[in-house]
Amino acid sequence: MGKDTFSLKGKNILVTGGSRGIGLSLALGFAEAGAANIAICSRKEDTLLEAKGKIEERGAKVTAVPAHLGKVEDIDNLFEKIKGEMGTLDVLVNNVGMNIFTPAVTDADESLWDKIIDTNLKSVFLVSQRGAGMMRDAGKGGKIINISTVAARKATPGLGIYGVAKAGVEMLTKVMAQELAPFNIQVNAVALAMIKTKFSEPLWSNPDILKQIAATNPMGRIGEPEEVLGAVLFLASEASSFVTGSVILLDGGTTA
Repeated sequence: MGKDTFSLKGKNILVTGGSRGIGLSLALGFAEAGAANIAICSRKEDTLLEAKGKIEERGAKVTAVPAHLGKVEDIDNLFEKIKGEMGTLDVLVNNVGMNIFTPAVTDADESLWDKIIDTNLKSVFLVSQRGAGMMRDAGKGGKIINISTVAARKATPGLGIYGVAKAGVEMLTKVMAQELAPFNIQVNAVALAMIKTKFSEPLWSNPDILKQIAATNPMGRIGEPEEVLGAVLFLASEASSFVTGSVILLDGGTTA
């Protein structure tokens, strides 16, 4: 492997939820690594346009598509735009996720269960199906990377349904890795401990809660969005050509 092993030069990439937080950090990093075209999507058009400008400053062409990934018609529209603007797809990062702090699963309303499962698991299935199809048709292989959480491995109060959904994402990662290996498409995941994003702000913005969470981590702190990039860049590049069906723990030693 040469010096360009981690390069994404000329690659076409989709980052779902790429307008802020971890998704935006990844998109910016991909642009710096040489990606030619980056597609991002989120529900809010104003944040998408702001993110588009930031990424383009790093040298990549950006396709920004408003999309609710809980809606099949929005997913279909997203991939129509990608096909029209980029032609094909080399790397897919399933970053979109949501959590509503929930009561005990045994007391949860069915509609709440459906909302969290659809956003965190079903959307990954649908987006990956379409992304894998584009990669297979192009015949050049590809990379699918799913963002998971340590809550998929350890039951966490208030995150029960979310943890179940992400556990499903990790098994989906393994199943798709096995099915897509003959097409030279690697499918992996990164499981995160708490990262300082808008998503987790209700927790880290409270000094007492933050102190309690930090105390459970050997490094004594929570992660920053930029710290996710290294592992994902590895999985998106040729450096991980023999890695598939794996879940990289990026948790500061929380689960050690």
